Amino acid sequence: MSTSLYTNAVIRTPALPVHAGLSALLVEDGIVTWLGPVDEAPAADSVVDVQALAGENALITPAFVDAHVHATDSGLALSGLDLSAARSARDVLDAVAAFAASLPEGAVLLGHGFDESAWPRESQVPPTAAELDRAAGGRAVYLSQASIHSALVSTGLLKLAEATPGYDPSGWVRRDAHHVVREAAFAGITPEQRQSAQRRALEHAASLGIAAIHECGGPGTSSEDDFTDVLALGRLPELPEVYGYWGELMGAAKAVDLGAVGAGGDLYADGALGSRTAHLTSDYLDGDGCGFGYVTAEQVRDHLLDCHRHSSTGRFVQGGFHAIGDAAIATVLDGFALAAAKLGGNGVTGAEVLRESRHRIEHVEIVDKALIARFVEYGIVASMQPAFDRLWGGEHQMYAQRLGVARSLASNPMGQMHAVGVMLAFGSDSPVTPLDPWGSVRAAANHFNPAQRMSLKSAFAAHTRGGWRAAHRDDEGVLAPGKPATFAVWQAPAGLVGTLPALLPALPDEPLPDLPDCRLTVLRGEKIYG
Repeated sequence: MSTSLYTNAVIRTPALPVHAGLSALLVEDGIVTWLGPVDEAPAADSVVDVQALAGENALITPAFVDAHVHATDSGLALSGLDLSAARSARDVLDAVAAFAASLPEGAVLLGHGFDESAWPRESQVPPTAAELDRAAGGRAVYLSQASIHSALVSTGLLKLAEATPGYDPSGWVRRDAHHVVREAAFAGITPEQRQSAQRRALEHAASLGIAAIHECGGPGTSSEDDFTDVLALGRLPELPEVYGYWGELMGAAKAVDLGAVGAGGDLYADGALGSRTAHLTSDYLDGDGCGFGYVTAEQVRDHLLDCHRHSSTGRFVQGGFHAIGDAAIATVLDGFALAAAKLGGNGVTGAEVLRESRHRIEHVEIVDKALIARFVEYGIVASMQPAFDRLWGGEHQMYAQRLGVARSLASNPMGQMHAVGVMLAFGSDSPVTPLDPWGSVRAAANHFNPAQRMSLKSAFAAHTRGGWRAAHRDDEGVLAPGKPATFAVWQAPAGLVGTLPALLPALPDEPLPDLPDCRLTVLRGEKIYG
């Protein structure tokens, strides 16, 4: 039995006053056993001077949880072709040509992150399949759009999806056609390459103060082998923990067999706004129609009932759906109502049974007050990504182009949802947006619409304790005696505001301050970074 003492830091903890100054934290066998002033610290087997590690403004906080991640894609994006800086079709083709030169003949060129909505309005037309063929020297090319719900592909891959919904002869595929070509493109990745990408993603997460992720897999997103490989890595002591969600309709038994905590995550009720496949009640301004719904309320009902059949005392199989547009979210919530009518008894209502399970909806981008009220009624966790508003919200970015300014400013209403008691769990949807927990906290507090902003304190809680609670780990995410010693050490370059770093400028016209730098990440008393 060994003890470790972490001294000379400001600590975010309910066990000490907010203005306690420099404090210390004692860890014994993975548990916090003491917190208090530095000059009252007990003896320990090892002592870490946090101020020496992190300098002035040294801070210890609970570690982050990212509640929506795709580990393999994230790792491949870290080592593959990053197209997020491209601002034209020519930029994409030049990047493809340069990257192709480093690949062997016959290799599949994988890239990610192009976002044509960020290009000049007059040139938001991506390259064609034929142009990709030439740029890549005949190699197969798969370039996922930032949302990962559509892709640009070369001619050989495109032919595999002919006559499939979402096929387009230009080479920009969506819907089922996208799933077909994505599976083919990723089939060439070896198990060793896949596991290397997964490990890289998890190591990168740890370097950002993230101690746990929720891995979202399922048909059309990842294979069963891919999913179980990530879960296995999450059991290693040197990496963040992984809580898996397998998104297959009526797949509760499979989710349990695979080791998942839920049959949800990327179980698609619709697509994405970037690809104009999110299902809306009103048409897109810059495209035909209002997107696509992939499930019915009856299917949602049956899936939730399937999850409850495979649950047991103290072990919940959470259901959940990817739902972005208001029409898709309404369909899912209608399914909750149908499930509630089938559950309950002995004085317990169906809504109460649903609330206990903490089922989830991922993303929740377009939602109104009436729909939000139903989240409260059924105790649904809203797994949201604040970076979506930062990257695509406001009056001029992608949401405004797709939806108009009014719907753009009403999107991602995390502040409104928090205010009425919806349980929030924040994440990145990496690699759709980068792993960036402090950036997400700031984005929630700095929403384009001031009416939707959260306090930094509430946003931080949603990205820490909220992620644990979303996975039914209610004892996690807070530093106090008797709680798990899962925390991160930060150097806060802009200083501290109480026990949080300064993330917003003191005056409106000032630039945003630099984000904190992680110096150490500890998971249940064991160092996973630093």
